[in-house]
Amino acid sequence: MMPKMTRNPLIVALDVPTADKALGLAQALAPFVGAFKVGSELFTSAGPEVVRQIRAAGGSIFLDLKFHDIPNTVKGSVAAATRLDVQMLTVHCGGGLEMLKAAEAAAQQTAAEMVRPAPLVLGVTVLTSLDEDALARLGVTESLSRHAERLADLAVDAGLRGLVCSPLELPLLRRRLPQHVQLVTPGIRAAHDVNADQKRTLSAAEAIAAGADWLVVGRPICAVADPRAAAQQILASINAAS
Repeated sequence: MMPKMTRNPLIVALDVPTADKALGLAQALAPFVGAFKVGSELFTSAGPEVVRQIRAAGGSIFLDLKFHDIPNTVKGSVAAATRLDVQMLTVHCGGGLEMLKAAEAAAQQTAAEMVRPAPLVLGVTVLTSLDEDALARLGVTESLSRHAERLADLAVDAGLRGLVCSPLELPLLRRRLPQHVQLVTPGIRAAHDVNADQKRTLSAAEAIAAGADWLVVGRPICAVADPRAAAQQILASINAAS
């Protein structure tokens, strides 16, 4: 049986092209979700102002820009995101140990200067759009699960307090990693949902049972006629299974 949730684990992915669309969704869904994900499409279109507007309305922000650069550049990017008052942000584990250390240090130092909690810096392991054939084309000869495990270990060694992983790696990483490490998973599908470009998916209830702390849900909520009802149905499926 899955654990009882003490907070709303849903992060709604605002993968939309305009601030107006994003803010409309955020206003409609705010009572039913735990946070909103601002990714590269929306951030490139609307910039940091959309983050400020969602924060001003009381929404928590998961800034999913997957920083991956030299350590000093990532340090500056994470510091800027922390000043923007986001609650979570992502960096690619593939950037290496020193980059990951720089990201966590920037979050902690900048937050301390601003007298606010540090954002949760999340290491991205393997994108849910990739499978073992895709990894092989990138020169990765080990299994997908072993590669995700290796990247997760690297992130924890660097001091990161959270990871992004596919639902199918959840049981492995939950058993392997310290309990304080938070696991955030995309690739969440609704009943009768088509997986589209995500190859490694589970339902919301299955992912929570497997050890997820947070669920990133996009199309099953935002691409339907009634997003509020869809969010409520996903929460109900989690509660019914607990």
